[in-house]
Amino acid sequence: MDVLFDERTRALVEEVRRFVRDEVPAELLRRMDREEVRFAKDFIRAAAKKNLLGLRFPQAYGGRGLPWTSEVAAIEEVGVLGTALGCNYVMPSIVGESLVAFGTEEQKKKYLSAIIRAELFCAEALTEPRGGSDFFGAACKAVADGDHFVLTGQKRFIVGGEGADLFLVYARTAADGVPGHKGLSAFLVERDDRLKVEYLYHLMGTRGGGTARIRFDEVRVPANNLVGPLNGGAMVFNRMMVPERLTSAAGAVGLGRAALEVAARYTEHRRAFGQKIREFQGVSFRVAESVTRMDAARALLYTAARQADSGADPRRLVSEAKKFCTEACWQTVNDAMQAMGGIGYTDVYPVERLLRDARLSLIWTGTNEVMNLLIQHEYYKELLARGPAGRDVESDAASADAESEKVFE
Repeated sequence: MDVLFDERTRALVEEVRRFVRDEVPAELLRRMDREEVRFAKDFIRAAAKKNLLGLRFPQAYGGRGLPWTSEVAAIEEVGVLGTALGCNYVMPSIVGESLVAFGTEEQKKKYLSAIIRAELFCAEALTEPRGGSDFFGAACKAVADGDHFVLTGQKRFIVGGEGADLFLVYARTAADGVPGHKGLSAFLVERDDRLKVEYLYHLMGTRGGGTARIRFDEVRVPANNLVGPLNGGAMVFNRMMVPERLTSAAGAVGLGRAALEVAARYTEHRRAFGQKIREFQGVSFRVAESVTRMDAARALLYTAARQADSGADPRRLVSEAKKFCTEACWQTVNDAMQAMGGIGYTDVYPVERLLRDARLSLIWTGTNEVMNLLIQHEYYKELLARGPAGRDVESDAASADAESEKVFE
């Protein structure tokens, strides 16, 4: 699929591929899966040392000023490591987006540069115990108190809840009765002794990311750490869903590709009934379907990334990419395990870990059911706004003029 890349992106892919191959020890992945490592700071520092964090952001703050099409190519390469390190890698891109789009110059100098250099480790705090997809029903509150806000409440399923120094937090700032989409604000919250880890989750996969429920016990947040306008959290959130979902899609393409390659190599060497098992159509056709599925996912991913780079509204394509890439990944990892048989279910090969990781991708950054809601909504909005495009195909029907039969109510 190199045809999708320009020379700059090809060079970046090779750079990230070398980093992933040569500087991420297998033992780190094993220790994370055993939950002996809870937050891989050394991995993030190593990526920062190679100037691989915040690739899209201005060079003035330590980024490279690259487009989305280049960044998703880099994330795909990191995705072969699984979802925990993938999430660690993309978090500067996600939190950094809020600073680039809505932050003050002071915030960018203080926080964005430090995040890109891995002097600060960041996380995003959206989900609450009361609900995930119902984001605008947030109960976490921030009450103005002089030149500070006092933050109270809880967030859960926070990757980096244990380990991060800085959190992008959405909290209710409007009076009771104001709808959530008009009453939330976004804040940069530094960890202190009033920000407490209440529960550390033991996950099916995506282990070693410090995923936790955290409590804000009257945390004092400087008013200068408000991101965007007061009660403007919906605007920040809607912008943030682009990096959240594009990075999820890109990581899933890398993860699915890794599982497919492991299975394909295994089926080339494994023999049964006197021949390589790849010579059985039940195996080789499964591989063919996975190759086609992952190529289609990658093409949609880069189409969505190009749309984001263009400045046009990317919401529908980004939602499609998140949904399709994560589902393609999940199916491909399942097929990889099936092609390998029983050995694929053991930890002799990494497919079982990749399968456990892949399952989360259909849930996080907005469930794929929520993606369906967004896709159909955006499609209808576009369709009805522009009217018929090109030929009026309805009029080609043999009885197109039978208006009495076109009953809608």
